[in-house]
Amino acid sequence: MTSRVVPEPEPALRGGARLIRSAGVVGLATMSSRILGLVRDLALAHVFGASHEMDAYTVAFRFPNLFRDLFAEGAMSAAFVPTFTRVLTIDGRAAAWRLGNLVITALLLVTGAIALIGMLFAWPVVSFAAARYASVPGKLELAVALARVMFPFLTLIAVAVGLMGMQNSLRRFFVPAFSPAMFNIGTLASMAVLIPVFRAYGVRPIFAVAIGTLVGGVGQVAIQWPGLRREGFRFRPRIDWRDSRLREVLVLMGPGTMALAAVQINILVNTMLATSQGEGAASCLNFAFRVMYLPIGLFGLSVATAAIPALSHDAARGDPHGMRATFSSALRMMLVLNVPAALGLMVLAAPIVALLFEHGSFTAAAASGTTAALICYAPGLIGYSTVKLAAPTFYALRDSRTPVAVGAASVVVNAVLSVILVRVLGLRGLALGTALSSLFNATALLWLLRRRLGSIDGRRVALALGKVTIAALAMAAAARAGERGMELLLPGLSTLAKLAHVAAGIGLGLAVLAATARALRLAEFESALAAVRARLFVPKGV
Repeated sequence: MTSRVVPEPEPALRGGARLIRSAGVVGLATMSSRILGLVRDLALAHVFGASHEMDAYTVAFRFPNLFRDLFAEGAMSAAFVPTFTRVLTIDGRAAAWRLGNLVITALLLVTGAIALIGMLFAWPVVSFAAARYASVPGKLELAVALARVMFPFLTLIAVAVGLMGMQNSLRRFFVPAFSPAMFNIGTLASMAVLIPVFRAYGVRPIFAVAIGTLVGGVGQVAIQWPGLRREGFRFRPRIDWRDSRLREVLVLMGPGTMALAAVQINILVNTMLATSQGEGAASCLNFAFRVMYLPIGLFGLSVATAAIPALSHDAARGDPHGMRATFSSALRMMLVLNVPAALGLMVLAAPIVALLFEHGSFTAAAASGTTAALICYAPGLIGYSTVKLAAPTFYALRDSRTPVAVGAASVVVNAVLSVILVRVLGLRGLALGTALSSLFNATALLWLLRRRLGSIDGRRVALALGKVTIAALAMAAAARAGERGMELLLPGLSTLAKLAHVAAGIGLGLAVLAATARALRLAEFESALAAVRARLFVPKGV
């Protein structure tokens, strides 16, 4: 037994107030990033539509993006943050900085090798996923060339996520959460600068987007570096494969490549199946997922990012009661935010897609396909967000096997459902299969975590879920009525009319949601509103 004394956490750490404040900081930064991501998608849809070029880019980017989630965002957030937090809590900053240097160096070596292999073998890899593109002259060749340009993005993001993990462990949330915005800024800037130049010299404009991906990756590293330097971190390339803590991170990351990346593997399966659904199918599926992913970043990732350091601290102290309290509070908050978001996306999918994408090269047929996919994706919002909280909790408990097994099972479930449903529902079946598999993943993790922790305060969670479901159903009915009413008052397909339809639906829906939640005494909703009011109206320092 060690004689080290683990410092007590600050008192606010236990309560939901600290979690709400931290989630609010992350949510604000993430919202900024997601809005820029939406602007990026609007620009892509306007310039390229659901075209062969956009299909090729979607398939090409899926591979570096998949490996990013496997070896960077997914495994890193699950394995590195709990280990780094424990070292920081017990042994201090010097030991934590040493671990950070070891992990970042290892990531550079591993992801650099993967990126090089991906570039060398891009042809067979892309051909495997999109063999049907060979029937369209030049489409498969374009996808392969784009993949080769973008594979180094993996290494850049691996470093960025390592920096993000260290800052989150230090309870620095805003800049790490905002850093993905640099990816969107880099893409938009490259499109603005390079597309006219490429067109003038006969280069396909979509390559400007691929180069922008790399520029954005550099930006994600650059924006985080100064903050960590101020905390005292200095990067010194070093590797010691025998170091026990580095090996612990790598052991957790190894199997962890399946746990949190199950969603991305499912999307890859869907992308492969979508190539059989005709021109634009892969693009429609991608645009729909991007819209659905916006509330995940705002309401799912923000809560999970704020909760994971606290859960890791509780695990390091051997405090299961604290873990149960923190997890239950985070889960209830996540449900209160995501259940209304899912239903809202379902009832307002058509006007939202029309407002966002039906411009320029994006046709009405593409908007229809994107709307259908979004409606079927939306229920999975609850599952995706829950997995982002539940899977890292197992890693905080130093249990990598459970989330890996469940993640692998969800991949199988998704593949089976997608193959079956695509034959019946076409593109909608792919989205629905992914949503159902994410709900399976979340349900299984929660059931197993309840057994592991002894309890996750199931009665309070069930009560909160029941209340928010009632409130969300009332909200959905009101949103539908508001949108339809505005459509009668202000018909037409102009951007102003579309904006009015969406605004009326969202505005009336939120008003009914707030009133119903208050009538049902939904405490988590009231706490979230109080935190928002405090952040907006209370002067700093008061």
